[in-house]
Amino acid sequence: MKTPANGPKIIDKSANIRQKLSLGQASPFQTYRELTWGHEDRGAFWRYELLTSLLGPLPGGLGFYLRKLFYPRLFKSFGRGVIIGRNVVLRHPRRIRLGNHVTVDDNCVLDARGAGQGGLVLENDVLVNRNCMLLAKSGPIHFGRRTSLGSNSVVVSMDGVVLGEAVLTAGGCYLSAGAYRFDSSAAVMDQEAYTTGPIRIGDKAWLGTRVTVLDGVRIGAGAVVGACALVNRDIPERAIAVGIPAKVVRIRECT
Repeated sequence: MKTPANGPKIIDKSANIRQKLSLGQASPFQTYRELTWGHEDRGAFWRYELLTSLLGPLPGGLGFYLRKLFYPRLFKSFGRGVIIGRNVVLRHPRRIRLGNHVTVDDNCVLDARGAGQGGLVLENDVLVNRNCMLLAKSGPIHFGRRTSLGSNSVVVSMDGVVLGEAVLTAGGCYLSAGAYRFDSSAAVMDQEAYTTGPIRIGDKAWLGTRVTVLDGVRIGAGAVVGACALVNRDIPERAIAVGIPAKVVRIRECT
């Protein structure tokens, strides 16, 4: 990623899987391996394939027990009491750190491929509900302790997504830190991708159902964002914001 003298950060798309496939830079198997595990350690890749293929879809208590027993060796760190649900997709799990008592429910995606040194971090007592996608495309993702991500939510990191402690999001939220230009007649996917900065959500904030948060936005600690709001600018601490785009209607009087 490079930064112009003035303006947003330009995203380097050369490592994009879609880009590599369209240019024929690697075989389908090499592309799959890079997408899921990386280049290094062929033996570890086959262990990843074996464990996720056999244990990933396994239902019931047996599946839970066997994933708890064998999955820790796939991750950078794996705390006590972690629960990994059925059909959870793991990409580059060596960049994923799970704290104690983290729960990742069924059918989620944890993709740390582009997370860099920051990785994808879920601190103690984080809950990722069913059918969520956490996609670190070219920036880290960090959830503070006791944070809960509502079912069917999507988090896409292009320059970082950080949720503080005890953040609560309802179902269907979308946090997307990145965008495309559309100034020419070329297909939008072929034009320049950019980000105006990371998404940061402060401690104890609450996002209602289907809230969308765009890149470069900061939501202050204790803020409340109403259902279906589109947040494209900063929200101060303890504010209540609603609408498209989200506007502050009042400040909470917290004791």
